[in-house]
Amino acid sequence: MVEWTITPGLTDYDHAVAEMEARAAAIADGRADELIWLVEHPPLYTAGTSARAEDLRDPDRFPVHPTKRGGQYTYHGPGQRVAYVMLDVGRRGRDVRRFVQDLEAWVIAALAEFGLTGHVREGRVGVWIERPDRPPLPSGEMAEDKIAAIGIRLRRWVSFHGISINVEPDLSHFDGIVPCGITDYGVTSLVDLGLPVTMDDVDVALRRSFADVFADAPAPAGD
Repeated sequence: MVEWTITPGLTDYDHAVAEMEARAAAIADGRADELIWLVEHPPLYTAGTSARAEDLRDPDRFPVHPTKRGGQYTYHGPGQRVAYVMLDVGRRGRDVRRFVQDLEAWVIAALAEFGLTGHVREGRVGVWIERPDRPPLPSGEMAEDKIAAIGIRLRRWVSFHGISINVEPDLSHFDGIVPCGITDYGVTSLVDLGLPVTMDDVDVALRRSFADVFADAPAPAGD
């Protein structure tokens, strides 16, 4: 069974990483069930394995945590739902690309419950929302904003880290970094888009859409 845990309040980032690493090891050893862990963090930046120093625009604004997950700089903070995903990718075919695509599809399915159409774009990690209400980019492309980030790590074919969805964070906090190294696009949230969505609403949508996307996985355990 896939266990689901929601931790109230704000979870210390270093504590979260230690807990994820311990749980991933236990899953790999067959001592624990897979886990989806839903948290919020205090304001902070994380630097993935591809992070570039010049993309940290305001290094003194919030704590910066180097991390071994893939990707570049990201922001975590209150109002953002972080879903840490500790799943056995080994028994799901050992296809990392497919696993990341499933994470993207999971976010898109959850957003669809609120009437939003999320998109994935070649060369731009995460999930994006088209903004026809804004002027097009100089290239002529439609403006788009990022609403969710994805970054994982595997150890012994068990994943950890995961996804983050902007529910109602302070979007100005993203100004201290170049999110994921991408400069031509903005960042948005469910509430910024005019949707009166709560964290609880997002949690329900994530649980409801999980088994549909990860069809080879057991349904989430009960409440």
